[in-house]
Amino acid sequence: MILPNGGPPLNRNIINTFFLFLGNPQLRIFRPSWFLTLVRPGKEQPQDTVQFRIPMEMTKYDVKNYLEKIYNVPVGVVRTRIQFGSNKKRNHLNQKVKQPDYKVAYVQLALGQTFTFPDIFPEKERAPAEGSMEEMQEKFMEDEKQRQKLDPRRGGVTEWFGL
Repeated sequence: MILPNGGPPLNRNIINTFFLFLGNPQLRIFRPSWFLTLVRPGKEQPQDTVQFRIPMEMTKYDVKNYLEKIYNVPVGVVRTRIQFGSNKKRNHLNQKVKQPDYKVAYVQLALGQTFTFPDIFPEKERAPAEGSMEEMQEKFMEDEKQRQKLDPRRGGVTEWFGL
């Protein structure tokens, strides 16, 4: 049978040349429609607990499968809760504006697995350069603190009562 527009016959198999080469499998990329955001916890949590911000439609089973299948992370238990958005802000018309609600997932990793949040921006001790404006400002502040320090011989009485 031939198509009316002059296309290839329907009873003939159309073979893509991509599949003809041995050792060249079709690469498939799985792109989920959800995303998890790793969040630094506000309160101290155990080493085996990780906190994520997830979409409202995701269930704890979806979170567990997502982490195990895509990232190969062994997951023990998943707990979720809904965090209500703040409604304390006001817009330019003085109307209350509510932030959207979001879901938080607490993932407890399998036995023996730990996670520590990476320290991306460590604090560095900076020594100001010799003769720079910062060094002079620091020296001035130290002199001011020394000058304003109370005299221990006065027994806690301020300078106002002195002669």
